[in-house]
Amino acid sequence: MKLYKPLFLSALLLLPAGMASAQEKDITPDMLKQFRQQSTFNGSDKAVANALAVNGIKVLSQTAQNDIPGGTFFSHEVKSSGITDQKSSGRCWLFTGLNVLRSRMIQRFDLNSFQFSQVYLFFYDQLEKSNLFLQTVIDNAKKPMDDRLVEWLFKNPLSDGGQFTGISDLISKYGVVPAGAMPETFNSNNTSIYSRLLSEKLREYGLTLRQMAADGAKPAALANKKQEMLATVHSILVRCFGMPPEKFTWTRVNSKGKPVDTREYTPLSFYKEYVDKDLKGNYLMFMNDPSREFYKTYEIDLDRHAYLGKNWTFVNVPIEDIKEMAIKSIKDSTMMYMSCDVGQYFDRARGYSDPGNFCYADLLGTDFPMDKKDRIRTFASASTHAMTLMAVDLDQEGKPRKWMVENSWGADSGYKGHIIMSDRWFSEYVFRLVVEKQYVPEKLLRLSAEKPTKLPAWDPLFAPEQ
Repeated sequence: MKLYKPLFLSALLLLPAGMASAQEKDITPDMLKQFRQQSTFNGSDKAVANALAVNGIKVLSQTAQNDIPGGTFFSHEVKSSGITDQKSSGRCWLFTGLNVLRSRMIQRFDLNSFQFSQVYLFFYDQLEKSNLFLQTVIDNAKKPMDDRLVEWLFKNPLSDGGQFTGISDLISKYGVVPAGAMPETFNSNNTSIYSRLLSEKLREYGLTLRQMAADGAKPAALANKKQEMLATVHSILVRCFGMPPEKFTWTRVNSKGKPVDTREYTPLSFYKEYVDKDLKGNYLMFMNDPSREFYKTYEIDLDRHAYLGKNWTFVNVPIEDIKEMAIKSIKDSTMMYMSCDVGQYFDRARGYSDPGNFCYADLLGTDFPMDKKDRIRTFASASTHAMTLMAVDLDQEGKPRKWMVENSWGADSGYKGHIIMSDRWFSEYVFRLVVEKQYVPEKLLRLSAEKPTKLPAWDPLFAPEQ
């Protein structure tokens, strides 16, 4: 199909030199006439228009033959521990982080299968985020409502999304429990209405705290009022998710189905026994953002899950560095937390992501040439979803051909619950990787220890992964 140059450029060539009048800045009848004259609506164009009248763009642009290189074989693969399902919630960050930890636990203790309780940590995540919002409102109570930070706070009082530093802060403080110790509820699996209502309540509370501060309330009075508000938030969480256990009994069963021992645990003692990782010190976060300077450390203000928690802090590196660390980790049977712009060129039926899956240019008569840097700068692409990176297929020269992740959309989604990504897609749409220190080159270890450059909370690339 013929590719047409943008029509508005042709029209602009017809405008007189010098300052354009207000009328000439608008779409005029003459301009529309030019558009019509330049549009050759021939037989093939009519066929495309007819097809688009009754079909979606994605369906019609799908490439008939875009084979996965090497099929579903992977030269290096960490054994999957079973597919989880976040259902209608934005907790991919939580599922992914816990899936990374359970993989190590299953290997270490010779378990057949295991799953942590996601709702247990989600309960405390929502309580901590509520406190983060309310306390930050108090800290900034003297600023006007149209202040950029205050406006951002009230637009984003709460989210069910997140990132890996939330995992490390929450587990370090509250521990972990097996799935059976605190099962999922309808509202943990379907968070939209709950999140909307609690966000509305927090906004109301935020206004109350600001009014108290304006009326001269002392810090102690504001703190007492905030505690009263958090008690109500806690009550809402208990109603929606249940009361988190303080103690529980768990039987460890090995891979042959034989019970090994039965003991009583607290969430923190269970974490120390079966995870035993310094989550804050052992994991480093890396980013591939070509719109910013590479080999520099950044942090995002207020991109954290708890008031005293750690902001999302990362070293920005070229994608080749991310691939190098990922390959080293997979070869050592270690899964990783990664995030990407998951919906881009994703063939859900096959569970395959590749820029060649859909040819939108042929269908629409224009190309889409922006690179990763320009997509980020113009808000066309950002990190939207976290998954567990667990396989790479290397060619004879050791170069990656494709990658695979363990997803959290259920076993019937994609390729048996996984997504296969071509290396080209990986370069264009993968953003974040969390790696254990032992797989990080010395140069990047030194960079991670540097004082980070702080970016504002409203930076568009750093929305919580859903």
